Amino acid sequence: MAVKKYNKGSEETIKIQAKESGKTLLFEIAWEVCNQVGGIYTVIRSKVPAMVDKWGDDYCLIGPYFSNTASIEFEEKSDDSPFCKIAEELKSAGHNVHYGHWLVTGRPRIILMDFTEIAKDVNHMKYLLWEHFQISTLNAEPLVDSVIAFGELIRLYLTAFAEKYARKYEITAHFHEWMASTALLELRREKVNIATVFTTHATMLGRYIAGNVENFYEHLPKYNWAVEAKEYGIEAQAGIEHHAAQMAHVLTTVSDVTAKECEVFFKRKCDLILPNGLNITRFAATHEFQNLHMKFKQKINQFVMGHFFQSYSFDLDNTLYFFTSGRYEYKNKGYDLTLEALKRLNFKLVKSGLDITVVMFIITRNPFHSINPEVLQSRAIMEEIKQTCEAIEQQVGEQLFYASASEEDHRLPDLNQFVDEYWRLRLRRTIQTWKTKKLPSTTTHLLKEPDDITRYLDRTNLLNNQQDRVKFVYHPDFISPTNPLFGLEYGQFVRGCHLGVFPSYYEPWGYTPLECVIRGIPTVTSNLSGFGDFMMQLMQDYENVGVYVVDRAKQNFDKAADTLADMLFKFATMDRKDRIMQRNRTENFSDIFDWTNLRSYYDTAHDLALKKKGVNII
Repeated sequence: MAVKKYNKGSEETIKIQAKESGKTLLFEIAWEVCNQVGGIYTVIRSKVPAMVDKWGDDYCLIGPYFSNTASIEFEEKSDDSPFCKIAEELKSAGHNVHYGHWLVTGRPRIILMDFTEIAKDVNHMKYLLWEHFQISTLNAEPLVDSVIAFGELIRLYLTAFAEKYARKYEITAHFHEWMASTALLELRREKVNIATVFTTHATMLGRYIAGNVENFYEHLPKYNWAVEAKEYGIEAQAGIEHHAAQMAHVLTTVSDVTAKECEVFFKRKCDLILPNGLNITRFAATHEFQNLHMKFKQKINQFVMGHFFQSYSFDLDNTLYFFTSGRYEYKNKGYDLTLEALKRLNFKLVKSGLDITVVMFIITRNPFHSINPEVLQSRAIMEEIKQTCEAIEQQVGEQLFYASASEEDHRLPDLNQFVDEYWRLRLRRTIQTWKTKKLPSTTTHLLKEPDDITRYLDRTNLLNNQQDRVKFVYHPDFISPTNPLFGLEYGQFVRGCHLGVFPSYYEPWGYTPLECVIRGIPTVTSNLSGFGDFMMQLMQDYENVGVYVVDRAKQNFDKAADTLADMLFKFATMDRKDRIMQRNRTENFSDIFDWTNLRSYYDTAHDLALKKKGVNII
């Protein structure tokens, strides 16, 4: 089969010679394999069932060994597979390599590399990195040493694997991000017989520069990657990333947005885009996810009552729950735009006179001392009020039943007579203790120091005043079932909300809006996020299925804030029936993002890598 290859403007004919082989084996390699430290963990883990469905026992993941996570997610074992045999050979040679199964859906084969011992020779490895590729590791962060040692074990393993099995099998190794890719450089330099794929989920330089300069995308074509890497002190990280992208048979990224960065920072166009997906849980009855929304909204209602009602109350039936979440990157994640738009939304709602309240939850992680004791105390006293009311309810119910059965008067009796003085006094005293003239706190925790979010709220007087229609709850920690304020998993919290707001300025993909969509919750994204860009390419009527896209590519900050405020006002004033119908449409179209549909993009990348490995220039 002949294809065309363009190199420096000249056209050359290349011939693809497919190797005759009975099987193809796939390694997928990432720092986040069995190591929950970032969004790539979600990509890898959620994709596993779809990969196992295609590859079966011919698929194996490689990640770092950390005892705290391995003890939970990893089962070590031995079998007669090639993967295990090479792992045992390395172990016999003194390397701490673990083989077994990852205890996630699909139970794939997995190899975990304990690089603690080999890291003692990391200085020699760093010397070779400079000698072979001119990648400087001077003054690099400690993580770089760990990554280099991890990569050396991967290199040893894959080289040994290829030496023994490359004549029998076609072998593909898919590397995710710079932290897994020093091995890729040496494998290609040594011409090891393995097809390689490199995926960047977010360029190192893009993340650093976008968060520190204005108009990043306008200036993007002018950046010199080496100069910027030195400026930001990430020469090692950016150097590994750059060379891995240059040397891999196939270069991929997660969105067209990031592909533009790859051309500038890697001096190479991406071969393919690999959009991210999730495992979509479908319900037999379409009303079930609506029931879940109501169930978890009631849990959020309890928090809102405990947080706000000690100061003043509002109609929960006319209250909407918006939220944003993710890594704390004030500009990149669009927190700055979200707050400005909410300020304008508050003005619109107050001016309209509508009886609508919006509670905005900001969920991220920032250093804090503890949960605010006043917030906990308010919640505890409200719980006592609830228990007192339940006791009164039981007492009234029993007395009312007796009175109704024994009296000849069919009229409803005075219920007050059924409550004894003890419970009346206890209820009055508890309510009196709870009520306060203080405004509800905008922050649930005691932060170690003010940040951009709290400074903005203070500066604009968005401090949960009673007359404001938009209220704020800044929760500087991620939500978990053990959280005493909510008692919900993050996914349950999402289901209980009405709208997710993520107008990111820099977002290579964007799992947070996708996590809304698969739970039937409408979401706001931007055309500078991979997810938003993908949606705009996928369909024209994306708002109809509950995806609102803010134009951040062509609009300045002020105009984008106006656009977002208008979107939020339109959503807040939407008829309840229309919101329910929109949630139905959102949930129904979410199947598009199931890995069973999106895995085909990865299949294409792996096929292309094998073909490119076998290319001979005529």
